[in-house]
Amino acid sequence: MFPANRYSCQAHKCIRALQKLQVEHVAPQLYTTLHRRLSSSVSAPRITTHYTIHPRDKDPRWEAIEMERFVDEADVVIVGGGPAGLSAAIRLKQLANEHEKELRVCLVEKASQIGAHTLSGACLEPSALNELIPDWKERGAPLNTPVTEDVFSILTEKHRIPVPMLPGLPMRNHGNYIVRLGNFVHWLGEQAEELGVELYPGYAASEVLFHEDGSVKGIATNDVGVAKDGSPKDVFERGMELHAKVTLFGEGCHGHLAKQLYKQFNLRENCEPQTYAIGLKELWMIDEKKWRPGRVEHSVGWPLNRNTYGGSFLYHLNEGEPLVALGFVVGLDYTNPYLSPFREFQRWKHHPFVAPTLEGGQRIAYGARALNEGGFQSIPKLTFPGGLLIGCSPGFMNVPKIKGTHTAMKSGSLAAEAIFPKVTAESVDSETAGLHVHEYADNMKNSWVWKELYAVRNIRPSFHNYFGLYGAESFIFSFNNPHFITGCLKPAKDCTPIEYPKPDGKISFDLLSSVALSGTNHEGDQPPHLTLKDDSVPVARNLAIYDGPEQRFCPAGVYEYVPLETGDGMRLQINAQNCVHCKTCDIKDPSQNINWVVPEGGGGPAYNGM
Repeated sequence: MFPANRYSCQAHKCIRALQKLQVEHVAPQLYTTLHRRLSSSVSAPRITTHYTIHPRDKDPRWEAIEMERFVDEADVVIVGGGPAGLSAAIRLKQLANEHEKELRVCLVEKASQIGAHTLSGACLEPSALNELIPDWKERGAPLNTPVTEDVFSILTEKHRIPVPMLPGLPMRNHGNYIVRLGNFVHWLGEQAEELGVELYPGYAASEVLFHEDGSVKGIATNDVGVAKDGSPKDVFERGMELHAKVTLFGEGCHGHLAKQLYKQFNLRENCEPQTYAIGLKELWMIDEKKWRPGRVEHSVGWPLNRNTYGGSFLYHLNEGEPLVALGFVVGLDYTNPYLSPFREFQRWKHHPFVAPTLEGGQRIAYGARALNEGGFQSIPKLTFPGGLLIGCSPGFMNVPKIKGTHTAMKSGSLAAEAIFPKVTAESVDSETAGLHVHEYADNMKNSWVWKELYAVRNIRPSFHNYFGLYGAESFIFSFNNPHFITGCLKPAKDCTPIEYPKPDGKISFDLLSSVALSGTNHEGDQPPHLTLKDDSVPVARNLAIYDGPEQRFCPAGVYEYVPLETGDGMRLQINAQNCVHCKTCDIKDPSQNINWVVPEGGGGPAYNGM
């Protein structure tokens, strides 16, 4: 819809000369300043058409469109149908039933079905589930695989160094269950509906609504029927507003509404920046002779170097057929722009300790998601007028355990217990229209979640010393937490390109055939939900300085640089239909120019028990 605007020949020559100069001599910050001054009168090809970047009130195509929204009201609105959001909903209705109170709880989820966007290892610690639903076994919870064998390894390129799993170590999984978390979340949804929770899958919360006093009023779901060029289609429908006394935000890691709330209420004022990793996962059907139900394997080391945080998992499920779940996690504070987390994952599968399990098997599913890794030091303020943060949105993952489901569930339950007396009281003394439930933060600080995260607070930060991985392993409880931020890529000229082996199509695979196994689908004729604050930055800065790292850190092939039609230069192409909603691009973009927003509800991956 928007033809690529062309630089003048003279401008092209100047920019090419400046790029060459930068690679050889100029610091990235100075280069960016010079480039912006040079290109101020030169247009880049238009990529972003989303209304968050190009407001509709300045677009004549929207002048005659009715923009009023339908409004509905509930006592509590929950954003996100994951373990935290569903636990909060269940606990609220349990309390309402116990006290014979009427309580309307509405939960909106962007996936087409509850659990369809859920992805995790997953090795579930059942503590929070035992507290929330003590009779979960009788109710048919899909926890079919108790852990029977625990293996931990340090890998070199050709060998394995076994590490004993002693009692008391965070990675020990005695008493835990290997689960397909999407199936477990779907079951939680059934328990919530049985209690009377109103679930709305396929409705993506796109906007936080505020009262006049600044407190949160609720959320609005996104509009549908907007064309790729940002214009209204004939079938355009405005989203709806859901108002509540309290709104819970449980969007998962790096939620796009939570990002706005951090700024609006300065929630990160007294904590350290959040840090992140990307986790990639596959499901395989393997030879039954190699199947060992209940076996849990973890590793660190190869193929990553000692200065790149990460590791792997391989879990043998017991669900009537020889299934294994395997995956690879890479900390997003890596510095080499040539690193590809996806290709590191594919390379890992060829290790002599891993490949024999997969040989002769069939890969049946693939997916990826970002993880919070900041831990205790990065927990933000949890409450604000009209709302609060639960689950992986604020970040309660226990990093050395590689587990966050049990802490997310507990946070949801504790939030419900703090909220319930406020929203059911006949009269509430509140300074704001939206209720500020301070008690939730106190509940968290007095819970086993706080104690658990505090005990392991130094393990991930200890990685940032001279010895890297080995320092983290050696001084596991003695390091203070350093203050650092992700997005720390070095310029490409200062790094060595990484040569990855070609996939063999048997154990390792290419990216696009992998994305096909995620079931990802989006309405094609809608504005790309991967928005750019400035369309010129990808080529001018990311490609020029970092050799286009978004081509490599994205696990779904969303970003690629292609030649301009003129053949003179490159442009960024965004394949938004491939997006698996992992949020990695929003986190790792060295220019912090990408802003992930929700697409039309129901779009995205269609994970089947991931």
